[in-house]
Amino acid sequence: MALVDLYNMKGQKIGTQELKDDVFNIEPNLDVMWRYVDYQLSLRRSGTASTKTRAEVSGGGRKPWPQKHTGRARHGSIRSPIWRHGGVAHGPQPKSWAKRLPKKMRKLALRSALSQRFREGNLMVLDDIKFDEPKAKNMRQLIENLQLKDKKVLFVLPWKKPEYEYVRLSCRNIPGLKAIIADNPGATREDENVVRIDGLNVYDIIDHEKIILTRDTVAKIEEVLG
Repeated sequence: MALVDLYNMKGQKIGTQELKDDVFNIEPNLDVMWRYVDYQLSLRRSGTASTKTRAEVSGGGRKPWPQKHTGRARHGSIRSPIWRHGGVAHGPQPKSWAKRLPKKMRKLALRSALSQRFREGNLMVLDDIKFDEPKAKNMRQLIENLQLKDKKVLFVLPWKKPEYEYVRLSCRNIPGLKAIIADNPGATREDENVVRIDGLNVYDIIDHEKIILTRDTVAKIEEVLG
């Protein structure tokens, strides 16, 4: 078992937290991590770019002038791609940029990213993080207590509850800070007893220098990825 220091919200060390080696201390697979990031960013692309062909632009229903005896070039429509305001030839059309990545590879990528941060000493575990109201002041105080000022920090929270939502909202206006809730973003109340970490992703982990988990988050990650 790997060990990491356990802190409270005042920045005081209150013990140690055991981490499963097969989740937080494996040899990082950089190739799979790259594939996950490519897969993740591809899903973000809207694919809504669209141009009109000569069949879709308005006008151009008749031949602009006779075929012969005008001294001008032959044309059949003023909406040809070579005309101003004409259709676009071979332009972009709506499409899906989504890619597929096997579930085992997604899990391996998450384990690799977490292990990379753990081996660097950039993984922290707090007993818990809860705010009574969404205030940037509370978050700034927490960052000072943890001595993480001027660092890019990612908070990974365990449940969809108001106190954790307040933590997420408190990060919004502070540069370099981000909080994500590991629970499945689309989960319904019937899914309460299902352990999910769909909010956790490789891109956010490698985009932030410090990763902060709670004890509940660690338990959820180990249950899903272990």
